[in-house]
Amino acid sequence: MATQSFGVRGIGSAVIAGAALIGAALALAAQRRRLDEARLRIEELEQEELSQQRSARARQQRVHWELSLKAIDDPSLAAVINTYDAEIPPAKVRQFFFANAWYVNLFHLDQAGIIDQQEVYGRLRELFQSPVFREYWRASRPNRATLIRSSAEARLGRLADRLLEELEEADTEEWWVVGDPPTS
Repeated sequence: MATQSFGVRGIGSAVIAGAALIGAALALAAQRRRLDEARLRIEELEQEELSQQRSARARQQRVHWELSLKAIDDPSLAAVINTYDAEIPPAKVRQFFFANAWYVNLFHLDQAGIIDQQEVYGRLRELFQSPVFREYWRASRPNRATLIRSSAEARLGRLADRLLEELEEADTEEWWVVGDPPTS
């Protein structure tokens, strides 16, 4: 005669299956925690990299400014980087170097996200009110032509080129309203 013990065996199987489910849920929760920690670490590393890039940009801008000042102060040093027409007098070249320093500063402000495209446009409008800056812009066209077309600096140069053209074609003295600033 055989005894049937389905109830005990069924309860034992249910307990084992429940324990397995709990174990799987705990393992899944632990895995989720590790993934969340990894995501947080990746975000921290990305933020650290952005901070390092900003610091590097700021250092580069300081170096550019220091080198520009040396070129402005000493014509013999200016000759090293002077790519302008040989007919341009040294005093004008010094002004061009100073204009370039202003332009590069504007570029860095834009790249650092300190000012938006509309403010870049407004500042370019102001700079183009200076005949010296306009002359610098025209004289530096060959330098900009060497930029990679898709670079941020080339895009800013094209924006400035369009604005200067619009300013020169405008039939108003209200220069601050000329052109359509970018929306983004």
